[in-house]
Amino acid sequence: MKVGIIRCMQTEDFCPGTTDFRVLQARQGAFEGAAGPVELVGFASCGGCPGKKAVLRAREMVRRGADTIALASCVGKGTPIGYPCPFAGQIQECLRRDLGEDVTILDHTH
Repeated sequence: MKVGIIRCMQTEDFCPGTTDFRVLQARQGAFEGAAGPVELVGFASCGGCPGKKAVLRAREMVRRGADTIALASCVGKGTPIGYPCPFAGQIQECLRRDLGEDVTILDHTH
C-alpha cells in the first residue's frame, strides 16, 4: 500500500502528524491488516476550507505512486480539536469521483 495523507489545514499549526505517521508505520488504525508494506508517498493539507486543494494534492500523490488516499483523522473525526470538517463528506465524494475506483479512499487514519 502506498499512501498519501490529506490533513486539515486548521490543525497543522499545532499537530505535526505524529500519530498519523505512528499508526501508518505500526499498521494500526486504518492501516491495520494492510497486505504488504505500507509506504507514505505524501502528506499535505487540504488547502483550507472547504478543502479546495484536496483533490489536486491527492491527484499529485497518485501521480507519484499512491494507490490509497487517507483523510487524516482531523478531517473526519475532528481529532485533536474536537471539530470534524463540515466538508469531509464532500471532499471524499470529490476524491472518489476524480481519482476513480483504482484508488482507495480512507476516511480516517487513527
